[in-house]
Amino acid sequence: MKIKMWQAEISLLLGMAAAVFCAGFCNFAKEYDDITDTVFRLHIPANSDSAEDQALKLKVRDAVLEKTAYLFENTGSAEDAAQKARENLQFIQSVAESTLRENGCNYPVRCEVTKMQFDTRVYDSVTMPAGEYSALRITIGSGQGKNWWCVMFPPLCLPAVTNVDDVLAECDGVFTSEELDMLQEPQNYQCKFYILELFRKLHADPTESSGV
Repeated sequence: MKIKMWQAEISLLLGMAAAVFCAGFCNFAKEYDDITDTVFRLHIPANSDSAEDQALKLKVRDAVLEKTAYLFENTGSAEDAAQKARENLQFIQSVAESTLRENGCNYPVRCEVTKMQFDTRVYDSVTMPAGEYSALRITIGSGQGKNWWCVMFPPLCLPAVTNVDDVLAECDGVFTSEELDMLQEPQNYQCKFYILELFRKLHADPTESSGV
C-alpha cells in the first residue's frame, strides 16, 4: 500500500514538473515567434562565390541601403516595412540593376518580398534566432553564391548603423525585455533554442526556401 502511495506521489510530482516545464516552454516559444514576427530582413544572394560576384553583392548592398533609406524612415512595424518594400520593388530593383551595370555586369536581378527560413545568425552584438521571417530578397543572377543579410526593421542594417545596441535601446515597444534578453544574451537560452529548432525542423515543409 505504501509503495503504491509513493508511486502515486512520484507520478504526481513528475506530472506537475512536466506541466510547469511545458508552460514555461510555451511562453518561450511565443516570445521566439514574436521576435520573428517583429523583424523584417534584407537578404541578398550573390550570383556565385567568386571574388568578383561577392564584391558585386556588397556594392548592391551599399547602393540599396543608401538610396532607399528614405523609404523606410519612420517605419513603425515589420509589416509596415514590408509594405513599403512591396510598393517600391521596381525602384529597388532599378537601384540594384544600375549598380551592376555601372560595374560592367549584366546579371539579371529579382526583387521580392517573401517569407523565408533563416538559420541562427550572429549580427554584431545580437543573435537572431532561426525561424521564418519576412524579408526583402534581392537575388543577383543565379543567386547561388553566399548571401548577405541584415535587419531592416528595426533599422539595424550595417554599415548604416554603427551601434546596434544603441538602436535597440531606442526601439521602445518593439521588443519586450524578455525578447531583448533572448537577442542579446542567447547563451542563456541555448538549450531551449536547440529543442525548439529541432522540433520545428522535424515538422518543417521541405520545400520551404532557406537562408544561410
